[in-house]
Amino acid sequence: MNKNGWLTIPNLLSIFRILLIPFFVYSYLTAADQQGYLLSSLIVVVSGLTDFADGVIARRYGQISEVGKLLDPVADKLTQMAVAFSLVVTWEYMWIVVAIFLVKELSLLINDILLLRKNKKMDGAKWYGKVSTMVFYGSMVLLVAFPDMNTGAANALMALTAFFLLLSFVLYTRWFVHMHRKHS
Repeated sequence: MNKNGWLTIPNLLSIFRILLIPFFVYSYLTAADQQGYLLSSLIVVVSGLTDFADGVIARRYGQISEVGKLLDPVADKLTQMAVAFSLVVTWEYMWIVVAIFLVKELSLLINDILLLRKNKKMDGAKWYGKVSTMVFYGSMVLLVAFPDMNTGAANALMALTAFFLLLSFVLYTRWFVHMHRKHS
């Protein structure tokens, strides 16, 4: 396949993840029993697994494309936003995770644009971004699946997610500052 083309398995998986978003939101917001919440969490798990699979397939089979470099993170962020915003309905302190997530992502977007203007760009996520994403998905799956979870356990999951979001924000900011100085 043409590596600059858009019709690759990883890109189709990213599109699939985007298409799952409304199904998740509807499923979660209309869940009336444990089975409904488990279905919603299954959608998040499927989304996370296809995210992992598209990266592996892209690297292993040389299907990394410019479209995929844009599409994959867009699918990730849209999914994460949909899950986090949906959870605000159930969990009192989820708005804190949402706020940290938004600040982090806006900062990354702005810095990416500034670097692009200098003809420089980040090639893929750093390890701390990947760890933050894994913690996010793990915590969110549990919060989605078990809306009757003990409040202390739920708050601990949200605090853990917030910590790793903040850690990745700080480390990405440090990396961007270094890149801006290097290319001034």
